[in-house]
Parts: sequence; structure tokens; C-alpha cells
Amino acid sequence: MSDIWRARVRPRMMRRADVRQPEREPQPPELSMDPRASATRVAPVEESVVDAGIYLAGRRIDRPATLTGAYHRLERQPDALAWIGLYRPAEEQLLTAAEQFGLHKLAVEDAIVAHQRPKLERYGDTLFVVLRAARYLDAAEEVDFGEVHIFVGPNFVLTVRHGEAPDLAAVRRRLEDDPELLARGPEAVLYGVLDAVVDGYAPVVAGLQNDIDEIETEVFGGDPKVTRRIYELSREVIEFQRATRPLLAILTGLQAGFDKYGIDEELRRYLTDVADHATTAAERVDSFRQTLADILTLNAALVSQAQNEEVRQLTVASFTQNEEVKKVSAWAAILFAPTIVGTIYGMNFDHMPELHWVAGYPFALGLMLSVSLVLYTIFKRRGWL
Repeated sequence: MSDIWRARVRPRMMRRADVRQPEREPQPPELSMDPRASATRVAPVEESVVDAGIYLAGRRIDRPATLTGAYHRLERQPDALAWIGLYRPAEEQLLTAAEQFGLHKLAVEDAIVAHQRPKLERYGDTLFVVLRAARYLDAAEEVDFGEVHIFVGPNFVLTVRHGEAPDLAAVRRRLEDDPELLARGPEAVLYGVLDAVVDGYAPVVAGLQNDIDEIETEVFGGDPKVTRRIYELSREVIEFQRATRPLLAILTGLQAGFDKYGIDEELRRYLTDVADHATTAAERVDSFRQTLADILTLNAALVSQAQNEEVRQLTVASFTQNEEVKKVSAWAAILFAPTIVGTIYGMNFDHMPELHWVAGYPFALGLMLSVSLVLYTIFKRRGWL
């Protein structure tokens, strides 16, 4: 399986020469969206060439240093196969390559802008394929994506990478170690890239499965941060789904053209195997998305249940506090009534009707006791005591 490197690719800023550029026709919307449109210098086309090889009968017979050299060698030996790898080419660089190899301008615009969805398009005798590779980063718990554009012609393959992934050097070494497979033509190179991309999905699937298992444990453990982790992982799964799901349509399209374009029987078997692996990966990703949706719902239910339990406990505490307040208030009222009577009779008046009454003192005590008993009975019946 190929190692997949950093994938969220930002187009490399190029600098144009300070000399005045000739006037050009207005750019189409696809090119005007490209951040490199404001560049100030254009590097030679050859600077973007990572590797270029001329193959005959599956074996490298030449290693041209420049793209132009590869093109001229292919002109002299049209029965050979040219495989040129470009890395983040500037607009002018890719337009030059397109002019030499007769690439369709719509496909070239897509390759210049990048950030395309995976797709398969045919322009005459040239296939244009966009793939998204992926790798899983354990430390960040996220999936990084790479993008590669592949032009497959009758006797050439032009790969345009806008990131470090996939590792096309490893694909080239693998095919060069198997001349019999590479001798089957440009479709063999396309198969090698497809196989590397799909094989790279396996560790991503394993990493996502491990994260989901950890999240399930955290959900039932009541980790308050798990909701954010579920959301972030769901975004990664959705992005991964956007890479794997269209790949099935690409492989289906290739299989549909087996007979029409006379694809080698052995290559058909290889591509069918890639399609099986891609289907498995896509199905796993679909299940991950549904699982995360279920986990998010379950977590919301558990959070709501925990909140309801907290509210219940607060209600019980409030009720208990109210009961205590009732008791204190009831006893305060009971003790307050005798205090009023005693206070009145304890005042020093010169003219007071009961001042020389023999039964006045017993009457005051009886009144205090009677009021207290009446209040006690009332509060008792109401459950305050």
C-alpha cells in the first residue's frame, strides 16, 4: 500500500517576470478562479517534470530530462509509451504540455484549477481521470486528501499532481518491476495509479473504525467533549465519502468500455479487482456515516437524560429546602404570637383595664397558650410541621 502524504493542497504561487506581458484574451471562469492567476513569474515547463520515461515492451529505454525531449522521442518512436509526471505545474506549463500532446482545453482548465471532484471524461482518443487519494493522520485524527489528474492517450500518460499524494514514484517502480504488465500500454499505468489510490483507502478505513470505537466508549463514559469529536469525525467521513463514492462510477465507466476500446483481458481482471476493493471501501464509509449519525443521536439522548437527572436532583433539593423553610416559618409564627401578647402585657401603662385584675396574669398565659395551640394545629394539618 502506498504512503499517502499531505493532501489539503493550496496551489503554489508562481511569479511572473517583471517584463511586460503581451495582451491575452480574457480567461474563462475556470481559469480566473485559479489563485495562480496573480502570479508574477513562470518557471520553465521542465521544472515541473518529476519523472519522464519512454518505455518499449514494458522496459524503460530513455529517461528524457525535459517534457519536450520526451515528446520528440515519442515522435521518433510512436510505438513506445511515454509516461510523464508533472508536479503542481503552472498554467503556462500545462498549456505547453497540452499543445504538444493534443489535450482538450476543458480538461486542461480542470487540471489547472484543481480541486475537482473524482471523474472520468473522454475527449476523442484521450481519457481524463481525476482521482483523490487519502491518508489517515493518527495524531490529528483526520483524513488528508491528495489530488491527481491523469491524461491517458494512445501512447502516452501524463499525470498532474497537486499534492504529495498519491506516491506515483512507488507506482512507477512497481510497474517497472513488472514489464509484462507495463507492456500492456497506457491503461496499465492508469490501473497502477487506481490500484495505489484504492489501496491507500484501507488504512484510512481502519483509522476511522478505530476512532468510532473510541467515540462509542467515550459516549457511554459521559465525556463532555465527545460531541465535538463526533462532529469533526463526521466531517472527515463525509469528505472521504466524496472521494470514494464517485470512484465507483469511474471504474464502472472503464468496465463499460472494455469491449468498445479493446482493453486487454488481463487488465480487465486487474481493474475488476480494483473495483471490488473500491466498492468495499465505499460501503464501509457509508456505514461509518450512518454509525456516526446514530452515535450522535444516542449522545444527544444521553446528554438530555443527564440534564433531566440534574434538573430532578435540583427539584428535590429545592423541595427539601422549601419544606425546611415551612417548618422554620411555622415555628416562628407559633413563637411570635405569645411574644406579642407578652409584649403588650409587659408594657408600663398608667391606665390599663387589666392592670389590677386578679385573673389578668393567668388570662395572658392562657391566651398565649391558646394562640400557640391554634397555630400549631393549623400548620400541622397543612403539613408544615
